[in-house]
Amino acid sequence: MSAFSEQRQLWLYSTGWSAVQNMPERAAYASFRAIADLSWRRRSPSVRRLEMNLARVNDWSPSELRELTRAGARSYMRYWCDAFRMSEWRHERIIDSVRTVNEERLREPLAAGRGVIVPLPHMGNWDWAGAWACLTGARLATVAERLRPERLFERFVSYREALGMTVLPLTGGDGDIMGSLANHLHGGGLVCLPAERDLSRRGVGVTLFGQATRMPAGSAMLALRTGADLVPVTLSYEGREPGHRLVVKFHERIDIPEQPRDRLAVMTQQIANAFEAGIRAHPEDWHMTQRLFLADLEPDDPRRAEPVTR
Repeated sequence: MSAFSEQRQLWLYSTGWSAVQNMPERAAYASFRAIADLSWRRRSPSVRRLEMNLARVNDWSPSELRELTRAGARSYMRYWCDAFRMSEWRHERIIDSVRTVNEERLREPLAAGRGVIVPLPHMGNWDWAGAWACLTGARLATVAERLRPERLFERFVSYREALGMTVLPLTGGDGDIMGSLANHLHGGGLVCLPAERDLSRRGVGVTLFGQATRMPAGSAMLALRTGADLVPVTLSYEGREPGHRLVVKFHERIDIPEQPRDRLAVMTQQIANAFEAGIRAHPEDWHMTQRLFLADLEPDDPRRAEPVTR
């Protein structure tokens, strides 16, 4: 990305962020819904990639898939409107607008002083879920993909830190990320990691919706290293904005297999299975607008040649 493009992107985000914060709430959400519909009608690249991924979830008819993609685009733009406005929300709103399912799977180990690792897909609004966790007593650490320009990355980090999170950069930071996260877990903390898209190209081969893909190994590696509870989470919205709520579902804890062989692969596949169940239940809230499945990667992408092990 050129320096001019970076500055343009920073200006667009900064200007949009300020403008949305200052708009009446209903107008802000209506504007983002209109942007989603325009992008959907024009079949923008991100909409086409979203549709390509959603097509893997179920055997939709063409009309069903098209309508689902529109709902997905609206959900994705709802996430961005949330993100731009959430710093202005009262703490009570962040907490009271969250509904949880099986929350004891998080609270019981934390109360016992054990760390908890929460892998989650790009669903709903994980910043909101993270803010809720922090405001209700969890000490949360996470990892963020470094964005360009640097000032834009710093703004997103500051935004998440203002919500109570400890944010470590995926690349370019100081020290050992896995070591820092392990120490946080040993101290009884919570680690949340977006976990269905492999950015390192060293991910573990899994099957998702019957298709081969690769997922990052970090969550399972941390569980093996620390003994912390590994509890996948999926997120969804309910209700119409701006009175919408976030639903946080805690899936069954994933235990370390007794047999040492292929533990990492087995545990990562179990995470994929939890994600699959959550996404099938709420496909419209899965915001995967990047190429995910190996069959959909560009022909020269090195990940296509990697063996996939279930």
